[in-house]
Amino acid sequence: MMGKLKWLAVVLAVAALWALASSAYVVDESQQALIIRFGAPMGVAGEPGLKFKVPFSDSVVFYDSRLQTLLSPAEQVILGDQKRIEVETFTRFRISDPLRFYQAVGTLDQANAQLTQMVSSSVRRELGEIALRSLLSPARRDEVAIIEKDVAEKARSLGIEITEVRLHRADLPFEASQAIYDRMKSERQREAKELRAQGFEWAQQIQAKADRDRTVLLSEVQRQAAITHGEADADANQILSAAFSKDPAFYKLYRALQTYRQALAESQPMLVLTPDADFLKQFKTGPAAASGK
Repeated sequence: MMGKLKWLAVVLAVAALWALASSAYVVDESQQALIIRFGAPMGVAGEPGLKFKVPFSDSVVFYDSRLQTLLSPAEQVILGDQKRIEVETFTRFRISDPLRFYQAVGTLDQANAQLTQMVSSSVRRELGEIALRSLLSPARRDEVAIIEKDVAEKARSLGIEITEVRLHRADLPFEASQAIYDRMKSERQREAKELRAQGFEWAQQIQAKADRDRTVLLSEVQRQAAITHGEADADANQILSAAFSKDPAFYKLYRALQTYRQALAESQPMLVLTPDADFLKQFKTGPAAASGK
């Protein structure tokens, strides 16, 4: 009898230890715990530490209390000016009310799916009223703030607190971007051709002006040179006339020497003349003696 009592005591002790172990649970600092009793939520254990629950009937569902990031897939949105863009968003949120979160969505995957739909709906509605120019201007911040506020109000019913909604990427589709690039390339090529044609026209004008200025300058220089040459010839003739009137014999000798220099310099190595040629008179007789000597 005593042996059976001992065994019973041991069994009861083991059962008590097992019940104690199954009733205890630990809430981490980054978690929130929701107590579920026979499928019905009973309360939230938000403070970290060792907690206890009713064994067999209670279960614990843990939710992360830290910020979560939701990256929405890219989707095409039609703007108010009928232009299409591809938009990617990211949303940062946390579970603020585990009880409401459990009743509304239950799991984080379901919450991500519903948040994705909320963000997509708000983005389409808001961006569908603005033009691409506004989206590329500082007004974009105001539009994103409206989207964030709208999503936050809707997500509050899910026990979710939205801390941030941002446009991760807002680009034109590849086909539209390629078409715009081709159009810009064609426009730049057209402008380049116009600039080349304009530059060629300017070059022609500059060249024509330079040729005209050169012609005018050469004409002026030649005219001035002719005037100077004429004045020099007149001075030379005056000097020669004065020299001739002063000493005609010396003048004749000087002119004969000039004639010899020009004729002999331009002639062939051999010059054939008759002995009685006037050309050789100065070589034969020399200069005439001055009168009175």
